Amino acid sequence: MGKQKKTKKIQKQRTAQLTRLMKPTDSRIKEELRKKRKVAIDPLKLKINEAPQASSALFFQYNTQLGPPYHIILDTNFINFSIKNKLDIIQGMMDCLYAKCIPYISDCVRAELEKLGAKYKLALRIISDPRFERMPCLHKGSYADDCIVNRVTQHKCYIVATNDKDLKNRVRKIPGVPIMYVAAHKYTIERMPEAYGIKT
Repeated sequence: MGKQKKTKKIQKQRTAQLTRLMKPTDSRIKEELRKKRKVAIDPLKLKINEAPQASSALFFQYNTQLGPPYHIILDTNFINFSIKNKLDIIQGMMDCLYAKCIPYISDCVRAELEKLGAKYKLALRIISDPRFERMPCLHKGSYADDCIVNRVTQHKCYIVATNDKDLKNRVRKIPGVPIMYVAAHKYTIERMPEAYGIKT
């Protein structure tokens, strides 16, 4: 077979492949995709954009539910960092915010500290202080990060105390929730509205 005949044969095969594209009525196409292809967009129809419901607690970027006494949810590593830096948790919080603070410990955080073993007995003894409010958890498992994020999205009255970078990034995506963390042997707070006299 000559070279010209070969190239012609290949060209015919390619055009045959192109014409063999699936038709929209082909039985192999799922019904959902067929419906999508048939629907034409009406230019006169109103476009409805679905936006997530904003919390009623937020006034622009300010959270109106935040105010003394401050409710602070503690994370496992925040407690451990406080012990390493020899900080009194409640006194340090009051020095940072210049107001009364109520620290909250969820069941997940308590379970995480219990799992860590004998090394963290001091942390367990600290959080069993009656000044620390206990928060019951209704979900399965003991992963504290998800629990804290869910609680903060539902109720905007909390400050999250953590040194965990991943948890900080997750909380930063939620508007109106300040973050407290340990830095330079003291507590620091970020995203706290200046309306309350505390600069971020």
